[in-house]
Amino acid sequence: MKIILGIDIGGSTTKIVGLKPDGALISTMMVRAYDQLTSLYGALGNYTDTNGFSLHDVEKIFITGVGASYIHGNIYGIPTVRIEEFSATARGGLALAHAKEAVVVSMGTGTAFIHAKAKEYIHIGGSGVGGGMLMGLGRVLTGSSDFETICSLADGGDLRNVDLTVGDISKQDIETLGMDITAANFANIRDYATDKDMALGLINVVLQTIITMSAFACRGLSVNTVILTGALTQLRKLPEIIDMCRSIYPINFIIPENAVFATAVGAALHFEDHK
Repeated sequence: MKIILGIDIGGSTTKIVGLKPDGALISTMMVRAYDQLTSLYGALGNYTDTNGFSLHDVEKIFITGVGASYIHGNIYGIPTVRIEEFSATARGGLALAHAKEAVVVSMGTGTAFIHAKAKEYIHIGGSGVGGGMLMGLGRVLTGSSDFETICSLADGGDLRNVDLTVGDISKQDIETLGMDITAANFANIRDYATDKDMALGLINVVLQTIITMSAFACRGLSVNTVILTGALTQLRKLPEIIDMCRSIYPINFIIPENAVFATAVGAALHFEDHK
């Protein structure tokens, strides 16, 4: 069996997927490490062992992500192809969502917005609001920069102790904006606000900013579908924020299965162009 591997080498994690010759997904795996080379080779060895095949079964490797710049030549003698990250994210997002056209959003350390259509893509732009901001401000506001700790804290938070809503400044809805819609993030911090409230407020501002920018991108492109990918799709608050934003933006937001691995999947799918 000849297997295609797609590997997304990030700053702190490496994500790896395997495809069968017909393009079917074998499995996914993520390895955390702060050294890109260590992360890559650790993920590769772990992946082959876990799935019960050897490097001899691998026909080609497609790598992408910021860490791909550290890799020179082939990996273990296996033909290795470097794929531009936005191209990988665009193709992976469309494939996982079974969509033909969309704004594909990569929610990682920062956030990238890509207009994807079939095998074509245009990088619309990006934002520094993302996981990096969540970790950095998380340390300042709650004393922790650990992803899971911040998420756990947020589960017990109350946004009414942090954010200003339309209901706080108006006695009735403002056009299409309901009373619970955020008017200003972190503009209503109570003296008794807790770390839990601050954690929830932080997750809220990061996700609301990304969703709003996605909606604006759709309007500019006359596209009505957003595909969300990347590590921040794991945030438990995301579906709730999407539901709230749908009342303002009539857009189809999709979080596909394996959204965290979209870029690795997209890298592997480039095997279609290298047969």
